[in-house]
Amino acid sequence: MDKDLKRLTVDRRKKILAMLSEDGQVYVHELSDYFSVSEVTIRNDLDQLEKKNLLIRARGGAIKIENNVAVDQRLIDKYRINQQLKMRIGAKSAELINDFDTIIIDSGTTTAEIVKNLGRVKNLTVITNAVNIIDHLTNYQDISVVVPGGYLRNNSLSMVGPFAEKNLRQLHVDKVFMGVDGFDSRLGVYTPNIEEAYLNQIMIEIASEVILVADSSKFKRRSLAFICPLSSIDVVVTDDGIEDDDKKHIEEAGIKLIIASK
Repeated sequence: MDKDLKRLTVDRRKKILAMLSEDGQVYVHELSDYFSVSEVTIRNDLDQLEKKNLLIRARGGAIKIENNVAVDQRLIDKYRINQQLKMRIGAKSAELINDFDTIIIDSGTTTAEIVKNLGRVKNLTVITNAVNIIDHLTNYQDISVVVPGGYLRNNSLSMVGPFAEKNLRQLHVDKVFMGVDGFDSRLGVYTPNIEEAYLNQIMIEIASEVILVADSSKFKRRSLAFICPLSSIDVVVTDDGIEDDDKKHIEEAGIKLIIASK
């Protein structure tokens, strides 16, 4: 790299970090237009800045590193976090499922715990976009499984994209059980991936009841992609580590709060 090109690269990356510090997030296509360079160049900039721990890459862009920002972790890593809490939440959430229900179980490690508690339910239909959940469901003889399709995200083992979106729009379900990476009890819920957020929005649209399952560590956190406001949620199932102000916000929003205690 010659000196002039190297200087331009350094200056551009400094400006990207300044924009990120001010706005909290940046998008590849916007940066490409702003700097008049290709999206490939911008992605390389973001990748190099992430390697220096100066930002967090997210699909479509990047977010500022903060303690209260949820990142796009691999599913295998998520399994190790708050496992006992997730087991309790999964068991409590499964109590909300009735015989002959048609439900969606979203991808995630907390939602996967719901599936482990479905032995008592008869004539259940489960729609899911998650490979790990499909694997669990094969253990039951009395559950019909519907997979909307799409392309596989390796981090979350979930299927997303236009094919999944189109197929979901043809359906209606009694309940959707949705896991999230970030929950701001004043604003709503978040995920690090834009495509998963859009698929979650469709799930909400086609469901009679929206049930959010999240352990208390997910509260007071945001991420790159906004899923929905509190007004779209009917029930929240969490653990007894939830703080009083979050309880208050949820209850004031008219949402039923269920605590999975020991």
